[in-house]
Amino acid sequence: MMIDVNGRKAYAYTGGKPFDPTLPCLVFIHGALHDHSVWTLLARWAAHHGYGVLAVDQPGHGRSDGPLLPDVESLADWVLALLDNADVQDASLVGHSMGSLVALEAASRAPERIRRLVMIATAYPMKVSDALFSTARDNPMKAIDMVNAFSFSTTASKPSYPGPGMWLHGANQVLMRRMQALDAGTNLFLHDFTLCDRYTHGLEAAARVRCPACLILGERDQMTSPKATRDIAAALKAKTVVLSGGHSLMQEVPDAVLNALRAALA
Repeated sequence: MMIDVNGRKAYAYTGGKPFDPTLPCLVFIHGALHDHSVWTLLARWAAHHGYGVLAVDQPGHGRSDGPLLPDVESLADWVLALLDNADVQDASLVGHSMGSLVALEAASRAPERIRRLVMIATAYPMKVSDALFSTARDNPMKAIDMVNAFSFSTTASKPSYPGPGMWLHGANQVLMRRMQALDAGTNLFLHDFTLCDRYTHGLEAAARVRCPACLILGERDQMTSPKATRDIAAALKAKTVVLSGGHSLMQEVPDAVLNALRAALA
C-alpha cells in the first residue's frame, strides 16, 4: 500500500489484507538498515485477527521515497503524518531497535492518539561504539557483517523464520546489504546508527506518554542490552518481557514475540 506523506510516497505492508482504517490500527516501525519485511509474521497475524496493519518502510528505506530524515524526532513526525494520510484517528505503535525510539517519540508527541506502545530490542540511551562507527564510515559492508553477527544469540539459530530451511544470519545480512545499496551516494548504515546514537530526549518523551507500554527484550542481546532499559522502563511504567534470544527477536523467537505482543495489546 502506498500512502502520500508530505508529497512523497511511503510504503506500508498491510499483512495480506486491504487496510481498513476503521479497525484498531497497528503500526510496525523497523530498525536500522531494515524494512517492512522484518514484520511479516507479526503483521500477517495482526491483519487476520482484527487489526488494520501498517508495517512501514521509513523514508529512504525499502520502497518508500527519500530523502532520509535527519533525526528520530523527524521520523516520529513522519509516522504521525502517515496516520493522518491513512485516515487513522488512533493507533498502537510497535518498534524494533531504532524504530522503538521513533515509536517512543511519536507516542510522546501525540499521547492522545497512541493506544499502546511496544518497544522491541530497545535501549536508552542507544549509544553506538566508536569502533562500530569508524568501521561503518570506512567499510560499511564489514560493519554490516559485525552487526549481523551480534544480532543473533547463537551462530546456528534454529531455522524458524519464515520457515524450515531459512538461514537467519544470511537473510538478515542480505537485507542489510540491500538497504545499504539503495542509494550509492548515501551511507545508510552510518546514517541510521547516527540517529540512534544522537537521540537524547527519551526520558523527557517517556514522561509525556500516556498509554500502556511494554518492553520486549532479548536476554542475550549484544546490540541493545536489557541492562540499558532500567531508566526508560521506569519512566514509562512499562511491563518488561525478557525472551531467550538476541537482538533480532522477531526472526529468532517469533512465537514468543507474538505471544508477548498479544499480551501487550490485550
